[in-house]
Amino acid sequence: MRINVINIGCFKNLVDCEKLMKQLLMAGHDVVFGESNSLFDIAIINTCGFIGNADSDSLQLLKLYAKRKSECKIKELWVMGCYSQKRGEKLRIDIPEVDRIYGNFDWGNILVELGSKSLITHERTLTTPIHYAYLKISEGCNSPCSYCIKPKINGPLTSYDIKELVDEARYLVKNGVKELQFVAQNLTAYGLDIYKDKRIAELVNRIADIDGVEWIRLHYAYPVGFPLDLLDTIRQRENVCNYLDMAIQHCNTKMLKLMRRNMTKEQLTELIATIRDRVPGIYLRTTVMTGHPGETQSDFDELYEFVKEQRFERMGVFAYSHQSGTYCDKNYVDNIPQSVKIERALSLMSLQSSIYESLNGSLVGTFEKVIIDEKYGEYYIGRGEHSTPMADPKIYVSSNLSLNIGDFYNVKITGVRGKDINGEIIN
Repeated sequence: MRINVINIGCFKNLVDCEKLMKQLLMAGHDVVFGESNSLFDIAIINTCGFIGNADSDSLQLLKLYAKRKSECKIKELWVMGCYSQKRGEKLRIDIPEVDRIYGNFDWGNILVELGSKSLITHERTLTTPIHYAYLKISEGCNSPCSYCIKPKINGPLTSYDIKELVDEARYLVKNGVKELQFVAQNLTAYGLDIYKDKRIAELVNRIADIDGVEWIRLHYAYPVGFPLDLLDTIRQRENVCNYLDMAIQHCNTKMLKLMRRNMTKEQLTELIATIRDRVPGIYLRTTVMTGHPGETQSDFDELYEFVKEQRFERMGVFAYSHQSGTYCDKNYVDNIPQSVKIERALSLMSLQSSIYESLNGSLVGTFEKVIIDEKYGEYYIGRGEHSTPMADPKIYVSSNLSLNIGDFYNVKITGVRGKDINGEIIN
């Protein structure tokens, strides 16, 4: 059959899509990834339901494909992922055209439905550029954050076996991958469920030993109970990027308690200082939230000053989104106006922009190892070890040489272009 697979949301979802597509191809089906207006027997949409915007995006795409079904462009519409896990059969109220509803991580049952043997393997059809891929090391989360629906729809922490992950990494490297992006809902809790202690440092070391792994980048660490041995691994291993993605959400002790983050401002400040001390030159990527129930202007001002003082090298900002079924939904009133949430978020984003420009300016004249992701007009677009794909600053490289996509080059930083950077390769 001809099957269209579409992904919405996080990179953990993307990994599921890639594994599903590989199995579909091995079963003899014709598979197209990404939104398409062509004719298909089945469209399979892997949905996201993390926040309100994700819900609406998933619903909007489903309605679009329902319309295509009514126009006979697709025969059947199947849904999987977080949004379908959250809504279940109630999804048919909004989209009666849906033929099959699957939950999270349920692509094995899709294969069974299609008459194929369910083969849960590490083989994948990559949708990213061939030189990097996402390695999902666990599912679920045990953290009780007030605003998050993920533990309810994804279940508790479920780590994958180290040997399985090493095999998957070897497979990816064999197929041309040079950069592995580790992803998990709570990366630093890895191993607690199956090994009874945190094994993220061991896992990183095992995969860093694989020939051909040039870069390992770590996403979605959790501050509480942070395993400090991971810092030694980041510092000691040349192919582990000096980069750590760790959401703090807030700094005010009262707000951290309301958010059920189980940490005080003093503990958070000490952890950040420890990370920077034990891994000199590390780039910290974080996420903060504005407008959570209970946040006063004074609380936000404290967060603003904290960001200004810490000067996170990378940062994202989210306005709070009230989610049905969360602790917030049952215990707090969403009484901060949306305009205030957004105003506070924009204020932090403006501050972060100035931090980016200052940091980028300090790099002018230095050299950096850069991987080339694509060619855009007269420029090659690349990243240094301190930038993850899509979210972080890019380096616009000019060169009188023809560069290879996916290769590394020594690039001289020549200027600032806002969040991004200019660089050149001198022959």
